[in-house]
Amino acid sequence: MKDICNVVQDLKPTLLMVVVQIAFAIVNILYKLAVNDGMNLRIVVAYRYIFSTAFIAPLAFFLERKKRTKMSWMILFQSFLCGLFGGALAQNFYLEALALTSATYASAMANLIPAVTFIMALSLGMEKLNLRTKAGKAKIIGTLIGIGGAMVLTFVKGVEIKMGSFHLNLLHHQNGVVSHPHVTISSGKTFLGSLCALASSISYALWLIIQAKMSERYPTHYSSTALMSFWGSLLCIVFALCFERDWNQWKLGWNIRLLTVTYAGIVVSGAMVAVVSWCVHLRGPLFASVFSPLMLVIVALVSCTMLNEKLHLGSIIGAVLIVCGLYAVVWGKSKEMKKKNQLVPSQSQHEFDTVEIVVKSLGEDKNNGQANNVQVVKDNEGSPAEKHEEQSENENVQNKEKVGGGEENACNI
Repeated sequence: MKDICNVVQDLKPTLLMVVVQIAFAIVNILYKLAVNDGMNLRIVVAYRYIFSTAFIAPLAFFLERKKRTKMSWMILFQSFLCGLFGGALAQNFYLEALALTSATYASAMANLIPAVTFIMALSLGMEKLNLRTKAGKAKIIGTLIGIGGAMVLTFVKGVEIKMGSFHLNLLHHQNGVVSHPHVTISSGKTFLGSLCALASSISYALWLIIQAKMSERYPTHYSSTALMSFWGSLLCIVFALCFERDWNQWKLGWNIRLLTVTYAGIVVSGAMVAVVSWCVHLRGPLFASVFSPLMLVIVALVSCTMLNEKLHLGSIIGAVLIVCGLYAVVWGKSKEMKKKNQLVPSQSQHEFDTVEIVVKSLGEDKNNGQANNVQVVKDNEGSPAEKHEEQSENENVQNKEKVGGGEENACNI
């Protein structure tokens, strides 16, 4: 049972990051549906962080009220940067890329996140190459394989693969307008969308780095997520009001718009960001970033079954490469974590000397009223212990003499 528990504990960050990418993939599909419904992208992001703050702030207040670290100006500044890069900039740039291109293309460009994060982590000393070790080689090779697989999935078509469909085109007849997902995207929009996706990847990588630094000072993940959502909501509201002042666009009905912002705010920016913060604190920013290509695989599968997009052989080959690269990086990180865990006990094994605590109770004397005495003696020093033993024997002899003298006086009386 111990072995099973250890395996589950080691796999917990990996399984949680897979769940995170599934949630991110679902929100990508909902984003595309909301955009197709005519909702303004900046308003989507603003509502996302409003819902996130309303959900995670009470949760953080009640769950972490006793263990929350004292707030400082540095923590407040780091949370502002998290809200800026991980919230406002990353999401607004990504949704612009999504609107200009397609869900699959925007997700594919997001796979630059591991490479950007790896370069930033190396420059800041948060990751090491360790080319002489198998773990270091696995991290580098796995990252390159994952990025290569994402590029293959995006740009290599090949033979079309016929697979089962749900016969459901979610982009069909939205607001009375027929959507044509196979219309060729212009080169100008593709280039501009690529720049927005690249800016989103850089912003997301910066957030992972800042979040790792913030977790060292402020390891309460619900509270850090609440702070990030608060700053993100303020920045996104101001940004949206600068470009969109039609209050009709801010209205939410019982439609795909309400579903999108509710899911994106509560599930993704609330619960999933807290999970990512925990994984970054436990395994580092690179570990969290290498799971980004997995979102592309899920988006491609959903797009081909529900958004009437075609699946090609290049997509399958790219998906296999992504999974292989992901496994290589996770294996390398797990090897490094095991080495660190093995080094920690050996370094702290002989830091402290063994201390023995001897508690000795002395009876109160009627004349001087002496109190109880507690003395601490090290087990590797013999002379103080012998003195205490001789002292206790002398006190016992004196007590017996006192008792004996008392008995003789009683007899004389």
